[in-house]
Amino acid sequence: MSTLNVNTINAATSGQAVAVDISNPKSFRNLHVNGGMLVHQRGGSITSDGYSLDMFARQTNGTGGAYTITQSTTAPVGFSKSLKVDVTTADTTITGNEYIQIKSKIEAQDLQQLAYGTASAKNMVLSFYVRSNKTGNYSVNIKQGDSSFRQVTLQYTINSADTWERKSFSIAGDQSGNINDDTGDGFIICWGLCAGPDKKSGSLRSAWHAQVDADQHVGMGVNILDSTSNEWYLTGVQLEVGSYATDFEHRSYSDELARSKRYFQRYPEIGSDGYSAYPGNAAACMSSTGAGWAVKLDTMRAAPTVTEDGSHRIVIQNTGHSVTSFSTPHMSASTAWIVLTCSGGGMGEGKAGIVGRNNDTSGYWNFSAEL
Repeated sequence: MSTLNVNTINAATSGQAVAVDISNPKSFRNLHVNGGMLVHQRGGSITSDGYSLDMFARQTNGTGGAYTITQSTTAPVGFSKSLKVDVTTADTTITGNEYIQIKSKIEAQDLQQLAYGTASAKNMVLSFYVRSNKTGNYSVNIKQGDSSFRQVTLQYTINSADTWERKSFSIAGDQSGNINDDTGDGFIICWGLCAGPDKKSGSLRSAWHAQVDADQHVGMGVNILDSTSNEWYLTGVQLEVGSYATDFEHRSYSDELARSKRYFQRYPEIGSDGYSAYPGNAAACMSSTGAGWAVKLDTMRAAPTVTEDGSHRIVIQNTGHSVTSFSTPHMSASTAWIVLTCSGGGMGEGKAGIVGRNNDTSGYWNFSAEL
């Protein structure tokens, strides 16, 4: 058997040499989930800190400004969605350790191919598309959560207002770092949008080093909060093994949704009917006011926490019983056993009911195993 090793290929029409990186496959090369911003299970406008579009969270420290995050259809050619930051309350003075940032995490066991902490540690490239009316210098920070937050600090420039620009950074492998083979966070990627001097008075360092607070958003020359006219968009986030950025790996919506559900699931997924029932919606009454509801989940990263949005009820023989409280005595990564307490009594032990919205189009159950 013979082996063919190819470093360059000449284009058929021009003869120009085209580099080939055989360590960077065409498929499954993007280590980031939902980088094209297709999935937004929570929906609507996000006005407080926490996750927004799937895998992307907003984080604020100390500023007096306010901003919302939405899923936007403003996108580069070849894309359909982006994450949009829209300033709603201005703060023209950012002091001390104040900052806002968009943050995402990548699960540690999905980064083992990088071989960090060994002599074979691999190079990687972070790339993304960004747009804003506010030109100037911005920051990106990447942390290794398992290495006492070793980090790299990077800077990019938005050169033209209201124009999509692709940015990329080549980052050498970290032979001194460590990424545990577990379900915790391996990388934390933070896009800075404003920062006080305590967070940006350090040094730009594109090589991995021990965490220094003053390095977190060094190079940040823009305050996105200084006007309510300011907007900032992000999409096409890609992290890949190799030494140069390749074209963004577009995955189908169903693929990105399945990946996102490892970290967050919402029921019902679709529909605006105030009486919508749920997948696996049968509940068994255990008393005159209580019922048990078993929910089969797409396997999650860990046993999730459960929260309720809006109001719900159990329908038994065409009679609705409003849910007043619930508990989760038995949870796993693939199954939730939820005990529902209802008002009114009269449910009856042994009876079966259907769990659904209580005439509430905004009623949801949220299952979260976020990093």
